Amino acid sequence: MAFEPLRVGIAGTGFIGRVHARSARLAGGRLVAVAASSQESAEQAAAALGAERACASAEELAASPDIDVVHICTPNHLHRPLAEAALAAGKHVVCEKPLALDAAEAETLVATAAEAAGQAGVPFVYRFYPTVREARERVARGDLGAITLLHGTYLQDWLLRPEDDNWRVDESTGGASRAFADIGSHWCDLAEFISGQRLTRVSARTATVVGERSSDSARRAFAGGDSSGETRAVSTEDVALVQFETDAGALGSVVVSQVSAGRKNRLWIELDGTESALAFDQEEPERLWVGRRDAEEIVRRDPESLSPPARRYATLPGGHPQGYADCFDAFVADFYEAARTGEPPAGLPVFADGLRTVRITESVLESAASGEWVEVPAAQEAVAR
Repeated sequence: MAFEPLRVGIAGTGFIGRVHARSARLAGGRLVAVAASSQESAEQAAAALGAERACASAEELAASPDIDVVHICTPNHLHRPLAEAALAAGKHVVCEKPLALDAAEAETLVATAAEAAGQAGVPFVYRFYPTVREARERVARGDLGAITLLHGTYLQDWLLRPEDDNWRVDESTGGASRAFADIGSHWCDLAEFISGQRLTRVSARTATVVGERSSDSARRAFAGGDSSGETRAVSTEDVALVQFETDAGALGSVVVSQVSAGRKNRLWIELDGTESALAFDQEEPERLWVGRRDAEEIVRRDPESLSPPARRYATLPGGHPQGYADCFDAFVADFYEAARTGEPPAGLPVFADGLRTVRITESVLESAASGEWVEVPAAQEAVAR
């Protein structure tokens, strides 16, 4: 069946907005409009990205009658109002995480999406590495035995120095949590997605390592800065250490940091079971480590040897590396398929998954503040797994 190209609007044209625009084009979308922090910025982005026009505001874009899919890539405090406006206008919505600044807002969005005509997704794109799908498949068929331990890290260094800044650092635009909400949410989504288990209790500690930063909230993510200009106090965390328990009785821990020198985007996770173990490193995504008592194995991202669920996302022959951009392409392609057919492919992350990570984040902050173990509210929604 032939489909008309989906008409796409991108709200927010920083680093991640440009990633969305690329993937939208590759998925067959028609980039109709973009919106940015100003009309001038929107016009520059429209020219750079090949959009047909620049909108005066993100609100105008969300309501535009000639747009089918709205990608929300703005600062976090705008996610909820823009997603609500786009859903009310009958659009399909892709909203960056965190879905909202708190669980109450996220719950409202999940309920709104359930009543809306369009699809609503959150780009937890690490799910789309073929080796991640292979790990999930091996867990599901029982290769690991009973999982007893989940552990790992998500480390970056782009906010290491006092001159490094971005809107994410500001609690008013980024939210009460920064490092954990920004990247720890990805790790937790991946842990639950691969294992099929849910985090039920957390014990956390957080730290603000850089207590004062040069004030430049307009600086793009991952862009270096200088020490000139005014400074401001920082209240959001640079580091989070979290212990947890799961609903299947496993224990776990994760270290999250945006101030770990030399670590650019190291998401690493290991699942240890009674029969074998698996480990995935996002910076070496062509390899899945499998450990056994008497041997270890490296499973390569080769369509010839992967399981069918993993092979679906292995778009290149073995030895031809795939990476982060390919994951984003796969997510957007799956989301557009859901938008066209009304049938989401297996494992597509939706608003309920976004709510799930907001709830975990709030539990982490509560535990860090109290020094006590905190229960993670159980998911009432049908989370896409």
